[in-house]
Amino acid sequence: MAGAAPQGEDGAKAASTPNNSTDKTIDPAHPHPAAAGEHGVGKAGKFGLILGAIGVVFGDIGTSPLYALREAIDHARDGVGGDLAVIGVVSLAFWALMVVVTFKYVFFLMRADNKGEGGTLALMALAQHAIGRRSALIFILGVCGAALFYGDGIITPAISVLSAIEGVKDAPGVGGSLDPYIVPIAAGILVGLFLLQARGTAKLAKYFGPITAVWFLCLGVLGLFHIFDDLSVLRALSPHYGVQLLIEDGFLGFIILGSVFLAVTGAEALYADMGHFGKSPIRIGWLAFVLPCLTLNYLGQGALILSDPSASQNPFWSMVPTAVYWPMLALATAATVIASQAVITGAFSVTQQAVQLGLLPRIDIKNTSETQAGQIFVPAVNTLLMVGVLVLLFAFRSSSNLTAAYGVAVTGVMLINTLMAYSVITKKWNWPLWAVLATLVPFGFIDTVFLTSNLLKIPDGAWMPLVLGAALILLMWTWVRGTQILTAKTRKDSLPLADLIEMLRARPPHRAPGTAIFLTSDPDIAPVALMHNLKHNKVLHEKNVILTVRTTDRPRVAEADRVRIEPISDDFKKLVISYGFMEQPNVPKALGVCRKQGLKFDIMSTSFFLGRRSVIASASQGMPLWQDRLFIFLMRNAANPTDFFHIPPGRVVELGAQVAV
Repeated sequence: MAGAAPQGEDGAKAASTPNNSTDKTIDPAHPHPAAAGEHGVGKAGKFGLILGAIGVVFGDIGTSPLYALREAIDHARDGVGGDLAVIGVVSLAFWALMVVVTFKYVFFLMRADNKGEGGTLALMALAQHAIGRRSALIFILGVCGAALFYGDGIITPAISVLSAIEGVKDAPGVGGSLDPYIVPIAAGILVGLFLLQARGTAKLAKYFGPITAVWFLCLGVLGLFHIFDDLSVLRALSPHYGVQLLIEDGFLGFIILGSVFLAVTGAEALYADMGHFGKSPIRIGWLAFVLPCLTLNYLGQGALILSDPSASQNPFWSMVPTAVYWPMLALATAATVIASQAVITGAFSVTQQAVQLGLLPRIDIKNTSETQAGQIFVPAVNTLLMVGVLVLLFAFRSSSNLTAAYGVAVTGVMLINTLMAYSVITKKWNWPLWAVLATLVPFGFIDTVFLTSNLLKIPDGAWMPLVLGAALILLMWTWVRGTQILTAKTRKDSLPLADLIEMLRARPPHRAPGTAIFLTSDPDIAPVALMHNLKHNKVLHEKNVILTVRTTDRPRVAEADRVRIEPISDDFKKLVISYGFMEQPNVPKALGVCRKQGLKFDIMSTSFFLGRRSVIASASQGMPLWQDRLFIFLMRNAANPTDFFHIPPGRVVELGAQVAV
């Protein structure tokens, strides 16, 4: 695996099967996850989980009615036009919800869980485990999925909030006077949202579910009211009209699909957030509440346009009665802010998991809640997201322009999920080949069609998430490759720990009282810090612990499995502390567990030795020189391992060495 941290530098070691997840570790409605949603929960508790899932899981897909149909019908009118353009687009939107969301994610992919967790990189871990070996292809697919998620994370807040604020264009009593302020207002709301992250969102999170539930109810009621404008829109429930539109429009129909896909953006959240609410609450929330409300709204928009073609300019806001327009505008803004919050927190979670797995260097990660593990704040990511969102807002300036950039990242993630599911259902589920092909070929075909359709938008802005994803893939690959080279070079130049112990028996050094803990990612070779301590200080502590912090292929590790102690000699012990890829390491807390297993020491008389490498670029070996320099830049800007592992700063000794890569 390529994700191991530089050996001896910080003691972190990724699992042999790198895995991660576009899991959005958001827990606004419930302190912990999956298991809570599935077992031992009463009716009230399950209702709370369903309400929480509505607030978090469906926030993104719930804001799609603001712009999805508008964009698709705008394209369709350039083709066959007439009623078929409207009914065909509504039919395509409805069947996209059924096939992509209901059949693929709710009924199929949600079965492929990694110890209750879902998402692209959890699926990658499951696929690696299913085939029983490391697969470069699956690893690359997982890294691409994680990188594309960040592209989605920048576009979603911009397009969601902007599409809501654009409702002031048709607001009663305004007459367009607020139009010049739409972008600044959206920017102000989003800046406030990003600034709020440092304080945590736990107090606000309890309102997410109820607010989003009211939003979906309003979507359903508005749609139901306007369906009676032209009941012929009910024909859209038949796939015939969608297929007919695609056939008659030819290549234009292919372009229309790129806009229709906007109706299902956010579908991947059902799978990604499975671990936080459980399968059942998400499935019930979707089938019994969210899907009917979305369907009614799209049918209502279609009926309104059939009866009044001028409403196609902004069908959603044309549905809203004047008397409730401003309250609806406020509710839409709140719903889009909640959807944006889910994506922002998801970016924090993906970053945490990538760091844990060695895909990115250590980054400063802060907990914003003492009770909810998912409530974290990553300052660097928060700043980069805010800058990216503001650049998008002022560069594109309207939700219509932003839709060109939207969709590529999401369709890419969906296709990656389908490809990785192949290994799971063939190796883990043992499905026969005919069943595998009958399931995955249709899903893969639909994903490919949607992706290709969205790629046609590259000149109009779809290049942006692709460029961002490529940059992140380059960063991850540079870090992974650099750590591999550094680890291999260190192992080559180092002494096996067993040989060192034999040498120390033959020539015992001066003994210092207390315990020394040496952090290393390779417990089989002598840590750099130990060698330097012997070489320069010429002492060996009475007790020596070779500590490795390991990331497993599970989301979380039970406390009973947290530590493993292996005696080597009277003076040395190996200690492995394991964490799941959704957990934050806390070495002192884990050492408390060691005391229960017989490894007793006083933390205040214990010294932690860390090997600090000064890496220099080399043109004659390893990566290209520019990539060496990028790797060195990442190393120098990595968070301090003392803070990352929560080690008391006063007990840390760092010993350095210079290494060429």
